[in-house]
Amino acid sequence: MLIGDDGLVTTIKERCRRCYACVRECPAEAIRIVDGQASVIPSRCIGCANCFRVCSQNAKQAFREVERTFDLLASSDTVVAIVAPSFPAEFTDLNESQLVGMMRGLGFAAVHEVAFGADLVAREFARLLAADGDERYIATPCPAVVSFVRKYHPHLTPSLAPIVSPMVAMARVMHDPAMHGPDAKVVFVGPCIAKKGEAASPDIIFEIDAVLTFTELRQMFAERDITSAPDAGDGTVDGDDGTGVVVGGDGGADAADAFDPPHGSLGSLFPLARGLLQAANLPEDLITGEIIAADGKESFVEAVNDFEHGESEVRLLDILACEGCIAGVGFSNDDPLYRRRAQISRHTMRQTDGFDQELWERNMTAFAGLDLSRAYTAQDERFLVEPSEREIAEILRRMNKTTPEDELNCGACGYGTCRRHAVAVYQGIAEEEMCLQFVIEKLSTTVGDLEDSHRSLDSTKEALVKSEKLASMGQLAAGIAHEVNNPLGILLLQANILLEEVDTSEPMADDLKLIVDQANRCKKIISGLLNFARQSRVVRQPTDLVALTEDTLRTMPINENIMVRIESTMDDRVAELDADQMVQVLTNLVSNAQQAMPDGGALIINLSDTPDEVTFMVTDTGVGIPHENMDKLFDPFFTTKQVGKGTGLGLAVTHGIVKMHRGQIRVESNADPAAGPTETTFVVTLPRHEL
Repeated sequence: MLIGDDGLVTTIKERCRRCYACVRECPAEAIRIVDGQASVIPSRCIGCANCFRVCSQNAKQAFREVERTFDLLASSDTVVAIVAPSFPAEFTDLNESQLVGMMRGLGFAAVHEVAFGADLVAREFARLLAADGDERYIATPCPAVVSFVRKYHPHLTPSLAPIVSPMVAMARVMHDPAMHGPDAKVVFVGPCIAKKGEAASPDIIFEIDAVLTFTELRQMFAERDITSAPDAGDGTVDGDDGTGVVVGGDGGADAADAFDPPHGSLGSLFPLARGLLQAANLPEDLITGEIIAADGKESFVEAVNDFEHGESEVRLLDILACEGCIAGVGFSNDDPLYRRRAQISRHTMRQTDGFDQELWERNMTAFAGLDLSRAYTAQDERFLVEPSEREIAEILRRMNKTTPEDELNCGACGYGTCRRHAVAVYQGIAEEEMCLQFVIEKLSTTVGDLEDSHRSLDSTKEALVKSEKLASMGQLAAGIAHEVNNPLGILLLQANILLEEVDTSEPMADDLKLIVDQANRCKKIISGLLNFARQSRVVRQPTDLVALTEDTLRTMPINENIMVRIESTMDDRVAELDADQMVQVLTNLVSNAQQAMPDGGALIINLSDTPDEVTFMVTDTGVGIPHENMDKLFDPFFTTKQVGKGTGLGLAVTHGIVKMHRGQIRVESNADPAAGPTETTFVVTLPRHEL
């Protein structure tokens, strides 16, 4: 029997959900995680099926041999089925006659129970322990244990008892000339997928032609539409007009003889923990400790370790990788283990009623000379390189574990400790993202980054909306300014001519003067509109920002009650800016600051820089800006000044100039004396060079 390159167990990737339960339960560390997906490393797998048991998503599947078995039945006249003694725990809906009849309906020439092979193996173990010598042995009926020893304790391979398993023993009985001969094809049916791996072992590769689980056998029944008819009563197999096979028979008194001979005795207890010991009449003596039995993942691994280090005086270590063959994943029903155990016990009790002891002994004698020995070859899989302490520390550091307190050892990754996880990462069979703590911290950081990004996007969106709004208003303002400016100029010219011709003592002179003043005001507003709406390019040239600020302040009328101070921490005072436009920005900000301090105060202009940017901040100790006005500061025509004192275009124009320089402008202000000093700061940041 051969197994494909994918190995004994494979993963259905679409179902794998990153729970790492299979990693946690694999005693051989044969699970590799790549991109969050678990896969079984074929060479390291021992077939214990723990990954099957714990996978809640049914993402694991075993190597199937249904199709191969159908091919054998179609191509050979003598295909013999040998059924594991755990069958009573699976086929609770059938009696032996029905089960055997249905299997013959599939085309099997004979159906035998492996219990007889187990009896032969039990006898060999009794002889082995009775022989003189101090040899120490590990029992070999469990193929997962045998594989574990060969791969992960290879120097213990000589301690494996040189006796075949009941499956192989029964196959050799079938190939005996007194039975079906060497040309017969043998198919084993049982609950253990490790048996598939055992049958593919190089030492016995041609003794078993296929291995079916109980689940696979039921699938074959379903595909061939083979069912049982308990009311038929004759134990025969009849055709059903070509549509299927109906098996008759209600068991009756001859149910125990449904299997082909030779029949087994206490070998039917082999599926249970310590069944081998009872069948071989080798009691586990708790005083001498010469015979020790253990079962289950944790127990069998610990037992092998103890055996290796000589912690006990044990001569025979009878261990199973699970809780016995009744726990095999090849069962199709969900009965609890104790119910399955009860089914095996009841079956054994039924066999003892009217059991032909003399016939059994003759059969045992007939096969006394059958060779039940085998050799075991070590297959060292301890090839994974162990990292140094420095390499482990570096991997732990990447997972934010820099101190012993950071190593929670929670086991969520599937490994018992954080250090063991780090070793697996180094060996390439695990990923750092398997650490739940690391992923949560990383996720928290990512969520924070996303929140920052979201806020930045909201700010950018708001800026874009405002820019579109300003652009639309700019186009509208430009059109209005050009249309109104010409007639307004004519009106102002004619008013000035009339004012020059009229005597200043006449009442009309005051009216004409009012017309000129208001026309000039309209002219100023229109000029502001044109500045706001202008599409002129920025003419950059090297500019000393400190000198520009000083010159701008010298040309402006400053209230004598206001203290003005320039503070510069610039390493490089020169930046490529449009000097005329920067003068306008400074003029607007300083003018607004003065108007916010009618009773005097302090006005501070702070200049700073980085290699790529220059920043100036204009701070006043005025009345501050109310919170409800902060979002409207740069809107055209928004102003809190009295009528005639401002147009509401100064900050809009300033915003436009800063944006044309690819810079940023923001404002910080407090208008509530209870919350601290009332002051306002405008911060303008500009790139030093053209982007």
